[in-house]
Amino acid sequence: MSVEDPIAVQDDDEEPHPTQGLDDTVHQRVRLGILTVAREADRVEFGFLKQQLAVTDGNLSRHLKVLEDSGLIGIEKGYAGRRPRTWISLTREGAQALDAELRALRALVQRLEGR
Repeated sequence: MSVEDPIAVQDDDEEPHPTQGLDDTVHQRVRLGILTVAREADRVEFGFLKQQLAVTDGNLSRHLKVLEDSGLIGIEKGYAGRRPRTWISLTREGAQALDAELRALRALVQRLEGR
């Protein structure tokens, strides 16, 4: 594909641009943050996520709902002592989606660095 010719059609033997591998559900900043923090632990508490990602309760809840509806995270509600808590964990599908996103981002960086 020619950079000078914006109308050029991709040849069959050319690889797709790395951005085509990005998943809109995963790639959004807060959701990507949720998935990466959840990858670092078996499960992560709502308050910790809120602090780490610097978001409001409502904003975090909205993003958690999107990820849960997509099957990328599991949400467990319970108590720590007498205090209600919400824990988030990465599902197998979530781990696979995060891995795919990271591969696409690496491919994009490599392309830009000329590798």
